[in-house]
Amino acid sequence: MIPELEVRPSGLQFRELVKGSNQKPAKGSLVTVHYTGMLDDGSIFDSSYSRQQPFEFELGSGLIIDGWDEGVALMHEGGKAQLVIPPALAYGAKGDGDVIPPNATLIFNVELMGIKNPTRAKKKKVEEDQKGKQE
Repeated sequence: MIPELEVRPSGLQFRELVKGSNQKPAKGSLVTVHYTGMLDDGSIFDSSYSRQQPFEFELGSGLIIDGWDEGVALMHEGGKAQLVIPPALAYGAKGDGDVIPPNATLIFNVELMGIKNPTRAKKKKVEEDQKGKQE
């Protein structure tokens, strides 16, 4: 049985396919995902699987489309989800070159492979550096 799409207040539609662990990413987490991106007619425009290269980004950094930031934040590590992203949370009226037409709804099947919290790692390094200077 396929789970129903949850419609978020932003217009993002989210379907959890595999829950994964209890760990969810927070803003600032470095996440690693595999994904397939499709237009609403089902044609694939991008896939990390075909490149055999997962995609890594900082959640909430503003470097990706808003629909990804919102959707990936709802996922659990090791989980899989489908994101149906309206144009307002994707590329809007401009589209993206020859790949994404204007006002396109995008569908992504996403697998959240890993979560790293760079904030903690940076804090630990600063503490170690300060300790080294005091000795």
